[in-house]
Amino acid sequence: MMKRYYCGYIIVLFLLVPLTGIMAQDDEMMKVHKLNINTRQYNEMTPVLISGGIVFCSDRRISGIVNNKTFDNDRVYNIFYAPHRDSLEWGNAAIYSDDLKSFFTRGPFCFSPDGSELYFTGDVETGKRAFKRGFENRSGIYIVEKVPGGWSDPVPFEYNDPLWNVGHPFISNDGKYLFFASDIPGGQGGSDIWMCRKEGDGWSEPENPGRIINSSSSELYPFFTPANELLFASDRPGGKGGLDLYSSRMHGSEWSAPVLMPEPINSEADDFGLIKEETGTEGYFASNRDRTDDIYKYISDLKRMSNCDSIIYDSFCYEFIEGESEKFDSIPFRYEWDFDDGTKANGVRAVHCFEEPGTYLVKLNVIDELTGEVKENEVSYLLEIKRTVQGFITSPDTCYTGEPIEMDAAYTYLPGWDIAEYYWNFDDGSADTGLKTEKTYFREGIYNVQLIISSHPDEEGNIDRTCVHKYIVVEERGFD
Repeated sequence: MMKRYYCGYIIVLFLLVPLTGIMAQDDEMMKVHKLNINTRQYNEMTPVLISGGIVFCSDRRISGIVNNKTFDNDRVYNIFYAPHRDSLEWGNAAIYSDDLKSFFTRGPFCFSPDGSELYFTGDVETGKRAFKRGFENRSGIYIVEKVPGGWSDPVPFEYNDPLWNVGHPFISNDGKYLFFASDIPGGQGGSDIWMCRKEGDGWSEPENPGRIINSSSSELYPFFTPANELLFASDRPGGKGGLDLYSSRMHGSEWSAPVLMPEPINSEADDFGLIKEETGTEGYFASNRDRTDDIYKYISDLKRMSNCDSIIYDSFCYEFIEGESEKFDSIPFRYEWDFDDGTKANGVRAVHCFEEPGTYLVKLNVIDELTGEVKENEVSYLLEIKRTVQGFITSPDTCYTGEPIEMDAAYTYLPGWDIAEYYWNFDDGSADTGLKTEKTYFREGIYNVQLIISSHPDEEGNIDRTCVHKYIVVEERGFD
């Protein structure tokens, strides 16, 4: 495991998916560019975007004289920084921090959400044994803290083990989860993705997500988005070739079946370390599709929003209570509620569901059962019922593979909007537009459907946009 040291992640917010039913390999939908920070003969790997530039790993020379290699002729990786010029151009790269420069490999890394800590993959053994020819070192996770003028000395991760490889750390944007890759016992085989939960100032014991995520092959380079999507690389059978990128989503305590990311993100070469910018229309990944490992940028028209609201299911049901009745419990009164929609109910308490929004004058009539006297409109209340302002998805909650289902946005309530587009993201590598759509899923799993609604530009060119989502469970149809 982890013979090659890839590194770098970015905390970003968006998921990559195709647009309008067209798969992402369509050149009009997505373009891939090789960054100018790459070298011809050395390797550049997964980046991290920071303010003003890009941080990445490379085994390039750190000077014109020093050519860092181990005694077994493996190249040593260090962390580099290049300033940002424009969307595709970067300035000359230099060592990111002398505090992090080392003879030993500085591998895949991530920052804590507040940027005060850096977790990186490094060699476990740094003593005399590490300099012996043929010594097989192991990898571990190490933590450094931001200090005035640089970084502190590394502190080993509490779950490092000199007998096994631990590396490729990634901390979720909310700081609740730490994902990493390891071949420690208890996995499914090869290298597995593991997860720790934040507990006080430390991390819980590692948990293995199980066979739904991991396989008998190797799973590496985890990345977890705020939309509860886990991205990772794997060399399992069924991919394009070498390491391929997969996507799964956490729904409660369950994970959806991993989906192979589309081309041109995946190729017949090794593809790994996928990261995404906040907009979701741009991101970065590493690949050796052009002889050496290089960093690529994708630019696409694909849409998916991270800030997507759950649907609120309006209830127009209310309980009405006559609060003064206890004062007159010795008098035989009967209470009659008039709900102003053609229906009435009797009792001190009444529950009533209105069929639709509107303004209703709810009245309480009090009837003296001894005299028969009716006091109409003894109490009245003007009740204004409004729908929740939101997009709305009408669809089944469950379906079978191969079964077409209808999805409808007609119940959307966005008063004052001049709606230009209803955009459907089906969470399986396809999308569509329109007020209504039909969708067929061919793999079982839990899918997060997004409905993104955009308005026409106003006089100043501003466009309103909102998003709602729901989960659809797709089951394999059984046969008798």
